Amino acid sequence: MEKKELRALVKQLKQELSQEQKLHESKAVFDYIESMDIFKQAQSILLYHSLPDELPTHHIINKWAETKQIYLPRVNGDDLDILPYDSSLTDDNRFHIFEPTGTQVFSPNNLDIIIVPAVALDKQCNRMGRGKGFYDRLLNGLTHPYTIGVGFSCQLFETIPCEPHDKRLNAVITPDFKTTI
Repeated sequence: MEKKELRALVKQLKQELSQEQKLHESKAVFDYIESMDIFKQAQSILLYHSLPDELPTHHIINKWAETKQIYLPRVNGDDLDILPYDSSLTDDNRFHIFEPTGTQVFSPNNLDIIIVPAVALDKQCNRMGRGKGFYDRLLNGLTHPYTIGVGFSCQLFETIPCEPHDKRLNAVITPDFKTTI
């Protein structure tokens, strides 16, 4: 299946999820992440401020911000800047995604964990995004942060199309599937 077709299929599948199911699946994913030793030891974590069709993260961001240093991405041209989370988020950008408003940009190489949203994931720890390449550019060249792709159960496939610039993640976690490489 081509990437365009896969994106359309996943969009349709996610539209069928109730808000209750989205929250239930998010809880299952993040409960598992919280049980991982790598998470327990982590001090700095990059999350994403979820869009309505993504695995919800708003509660988790607030919960973890009490005990860990949470960072969020901000679109800067074709790249993502990494900024510390605080409650003064704005969606004043071309994608209407809530982002940090600060000026202190953090190097992704200094993060312990990066939790990455996806359109589709596969059992070999590959990820397909929305097609703009923001996370591909962010992840390429990084060696230290542990990368975890997260999604709803309907976003997991046996295999997905991959390109040479696509970076394999360290782990993929959905409510019904957990794997690491």
